[in-house]
Amino acid sequence: MSHSASQSAKMVRSGALVGIGLMLLGTFMFSVNDVMGKWFVATYSVGQVLLLRGVAALAVLLPIMRQQNIPIKIPPQPGFHAFRILLSTLEVSCFYWAVTYLPLADVMTYYLAGPIYVAAFAVFWLGEKIDKPRILAIGVGFVGVLIALRPSPATISWPALIALAGSMFYALLMITTRKLRNTDDGTLVFGQMLGNVIFGLAVAPFAWVTPGWLDLAGLFLLGVVSMAAHACVNRSLKIAPASVVAPYQYTLIIWAIVLGYLAFGDIVEFWTLVGAAVICTAGLALLLLEHEAARRGRVPKDIEEPVLPEA
Repeated sequence: MSHSASQSAKMVRSGALVGIGLMLLGTFMFSVNDVMGKWFVATYSVGQVLLLRGVAALAVLLPIMRQQNIPIKIPPQPGFHAFRILLSTLEVSCFYWAVTYLPLADVMTYYLAGPIYVAAFAVFWLGEKIDKPRILAIGVGFVGVLIALRPSPATISWPALIALAGSMFYALLMITTRKLRNTDDGTLVFGQMLGNVIFGLAVAPFAWVTPGWLDLAGLFLLGVVSMAAHACVNRSLKIAPASVVAPYQYTLIIWAIVLGYLAFGDIVEFWTLVGAAVICTAGLALLLLEHEAARRGRVPKDIEEPVLPEA
């Protein structure tokens, strides 16, 4: 191997390691954000939490957009952008509403099934072709959801249905994001946070609880942590292949179990763990299948990039 080829290989390995590190850091910060959110929705309404975190996130994001010369204007395809903002607001609202009643790991299990729903929905919405291996992976993923949900009159609950609905909104959000993949990240995140603020302004006054200075700082920190997590994940995908770093998004379930127990004493039920394992396995299989299809030029390469739950 020539010296230049050796140096190139080292750079690729170095980029992959940095990308993995950033993805792990980003998923950890998303998990911390989830714990903080669950803590605050025990005292404050979902609308109030979204309002204050959205204001803080915009306070961080706007100077960055100005520095990068990203204009704040109505983007092309405004209808799709409005629909995406609605989906994002519904998804994060359902997430916080569900974790008010359920352990973090339970809710995260349903949300990690998002790529399974995307693969199924994309056939009808995006006109993507589907082969037998993908059909099998999707079927296994749905079995994992059923194992975790354990639907019966004795076990099913409204919080579980809320989390399930939120995961569906999350999947539709990912599909809509694919349709808008040529839009810069700053504009997409700005729209999401603006939607949070508008929703919060509409509903928060009906259940307003004036926070103390410490809680106010924590609620603002939610927005800052969310922005930092997005930055880590986006940077990870820019310096390393998605097929290398994307599997590490499933560490979300590990953090949800650990942090949920440490912060709230949540004990995850056995069948929820089994369902989570099945869902993660199916999700990884889909990721590998899509990466292989992208490598052969059958699908756009951006299709394999993950979108983590924005919560």
